[in-house]
Amino acid sequence: MIALLLALGSSLAYGCADFLGGLGARKAHVLRTVMIAAPASLTVELLLWPFLGASFAPATLAWGAASGVASAAAFALLYRTLAIGPMNVLSPVTALVSAMLPVGVGLLQGEHLGVAGLIGLPLALAAVVLVSAGHGAGSARPSRTALLMALGAGAAIALQLVFLHQAPADSGVGPLIIGRAISSAVILAAAGLMYRRLGSEKPAYAMSATAGVLDSVANLLFLLAARSGDLAVVAVITALYPAGTVLLARGVLAERIHRGQLIGLGTAAVAVSLLALT
Repeated sequence: MIALLLALGSSLAYGCADFLGGLGARKAHVLRTVMIAAPASLTVELLLWPFLGASFAPATLAWGAASGVASAAAFALLYRTLAIGPMNVLSPVTALVSAMLPVGVGLLQGEHLGVAGLIGLPLALAAVVLVSAGHGAGSARPSRTALLMALGAGAAIALQLVFLHQAPADSGVGPLIIGRAISSAVILAAAGLMYRRLGSEKPAYAMSATAGVLDSVANLLFLLAARSGDLAVVAVITALYPAGTVLLARGVLAERIHRGQLIGLGTAAVAVSLLALT
């Protein structure tokens, strides 16, 4: 039950962070948004260090660094994807992709899926097709570029979560600190190399920083949940985060969804719920 509650908290924090990050990326180049979000996230983790402890053994450094590279890719791809929109379609696609890889890793490490899980996996794939295949007048329909970026973002998020899970259980927030330090360095280096292409638009500072803080909280809750429960279960519960993004997108941006896509979203919810029962 503790792992379940932690995973649900991680899901909620991720959903709010994604909405704010995607909205901020609409106001300026995505790298300008991430340049603020990543260091803000690192600051939170450094502040947690005295309370939760941290060790920096070689395994922690290695897995933390790997998660940092994946995190940098996830930040940029996800915020750019959500900036293109529609958020209420692309966010669930990203979430389903991000759930599949951790489930596979969990199974390879000896975790077992029951009947519910075996039904949930193909349902999740069907949901991806339904959610991304909107048609008709007024439908919320993603472009091919946006869909490909959503798939890439989902893969990057999955790798980040898997790498964090591989870090030693007694490392505290060490892997989070290392990972965020690496991702911040990668992002700042990329921004420096692309400086002339970033445009003159000022980023939404408060919005971007809040997104980074929420992302850090989400990572921490996921790490604690994965340490106290099965990776496959925790990953798919965390993958419920589009619920928060979709609700915010509909309430704030008035995004519309086609009936077929609503079926896809419902299918996604059923699939994730079934996977959570394993």
